[in-house]
Amino acid sequence: MNSTIQHQSVQPSLGEDQFNITEVFAGQLHFFNGGQTRPVAFRIEQLKKLKKAILLHEAEIVEALYKDLRKSTYEAFGSEIGQLLREIDFTIKHLHAWARPQSVSTPLMLFPSTSKVYRDPLGIVLIIGPWNYPCLLTMGPLISAIAGGNTAIIKPSEEAAHTAMVVEKIISSIFAQDYVHVVQGVGGEVIPAMMNQVRFDHVFFTGSTGVGQKIMEMAAKKLVPVTLELGGKSPCIVDRSANLGYAAKKIVWSKLMNAGQTCVAPDYVLVHNAVKEELVSKIREHVKNMFGEDPMLSEDFARIINNKRFKKLTGYLDPSKIVSGGRSNEADLYIEPTILENITIQDPVMQEEIFGPILPVIGFDHQEEVVEWVEKNPFPLSLYIYAEDRTVQEFYLSRLRFGGSCINNSLIHLGNPHLPFGGVGPSGTGQYHGKFGFETFTRPKAVLHSRSWFDIPLLYAPFKGKVEMLKKVFKYT
Repeated sequence: MNSTIQHQSVQPSLGEDQFNITEVFAGQLHFFNGGQTRPVAFRIEQLKKLKKAILLHEAEIVEALYKDLRKSTYEAFGSEIGQLLREIDFTIKHLHAWARPQSVSTPLMLFPSTSKVYRDPLGIVLIIGPWNYPCLLTMGPLISAIAGGNTAIIKPSEEAAHTAMVVEKIISSIFAQDYVHVVQGVGGEVIPAMMNQVRFDHVFFTGSTGVGQKIMEMAAKKLVPVTLELGGKSPCIVDRSANLGYAAKKIVWSKLMNAGQTCVAPDYVLVHNAVKEELVSKIREHVKNMFGEDPMLSEDFARIINNKRFKKLTGYLDPSKIVSGGRSNEADLYIEPTILENITIQDPVMQEEIFGPILPVIGFDHQEEVVEWVEKNPFPLSLYIYAEDRTVQEFYLSRLRFGGSCINNSLIHLGNPHLPFGGVGPSGTGQYHGKFGFETFTRPKAVLHSRSWFDIPLLYAPFKGKVEMLKKVFKYT
């Protein structure tokens, strides 16, 4: 990406979307009720159109991500565009199988009948995207929504304004607003206005736990089901049996992608004291290998989204705890990759998800200490375990609750479309990706089909003398 492009904050025009939501909603309801979204062939055709449009606007997406977050071309494609294209291809390949009614067993007492489970579209869904991966995490759920046979209203994050405008450009160029429509504006104003005026059939939100709670409260008033993809303090555990050079390289790569502004980034490291000093040394070495002596000059190191987040993050930089890094530049929204030590559970950096290039490293001697640390911030979105000892791996997998995990790696579980992605408790509710996304945006509909050529007299009154026979039917069928 051309280095002359300036990192800047731009608010997209609010337009009048928040005032005509009832009109847009009515149009989508009419379109959905007309049955046009139900044929699988129609859904596949829309996914192909979306893929073609993403490829057509690839350069604009890359430029927008650079302006919003200073993402390099490599990172923009690898972590956003490429992921979308692969998700579309995977969905198209499997959609017929996912949508096919599934035959299930029928008890003999219901003879002569057969049973099937149909996957039914939910209807009109609201997708609320975040700012950290503003293309991937806005259009990724849309892929699942389209695959499920729904219509959608999309609210991109105004914090990533350039990408929000490109998303709107892409969507409006291929879809009528009666099918998929993008609403711009300040989320805190637009989202309540929409959710108070109409009843969506599902709300899919990606963002912070605090905002997720508000979304859930608004949805509960109208009994609207929700999927919440949130976050939390995802721990990275490094056992004494770990391959330290390999672990350090993976930790640096996964922590510093998008300058740490990744919901599944390792939030903090718990490392056995026997190897702690060596791991820290190797982490520092790999930061230098990847981003040079001064990461501020690296074309591959992203920036913080805005001044508000910048000030929040720099508040964690206690000079007495910094062992590496610590420099920052507010004008450039730059924070140097920083390692903190001598951290306690009471420190501000341990109270909520960091979401930046700051890495607390905490030593331990016994596995139970790790469990205690993790349970202070329970139910993380992800858990990373670096250990060659399989008994150690199994100990943490069985003792800790989390959304998803990698053993001897970080982040890449998101790249497997056969795995569900989602949190647990405060880190989220519901899953998506691949078939799990299709199932999130559909509901199972039970259908039992009876034949009329035979009927069971036992079912009908008078019931005198039939009780013993009824008991036998329940016992043996």
